[in-house]
Amino acid sequence: MARRPGMYRGDRRRKEEARKAKQEAKRQRRLERKESGTSGPEMEALPDATQQADVPVDYVWFSPSRNRTLTTRTAARPVTDGSDDWILLTEPPKPSA
Repeated sequence: MARRPGMYRGDRRRKEEARKAKQEAKRQRRLERKESGTSGPEMEALPDATQQADVPVDYVWFSPSRNRTLTTRTAARPVTDGSDDWILLTEPPKPSA
């Protein structure tokens, strides 16, 4: 049975060395954080409620008879000619308390 091209014994050793180097770098960062008294990587602050109010609100509706979707800004059913069989697929996420 032929060996896979590009695979040789050095690959396994090189992967193991890369893994060990990555673990050592992680260990060093952990020690630096412990010494300085800081916690993990900095995270972005959550946007306040006033900024979230500016985000557009979209409702996605589906009509089986027309086999199409429609996006609206309000929770009211879309008004179109023909049958009124719109089904609400998704609504905007509810604000967390």
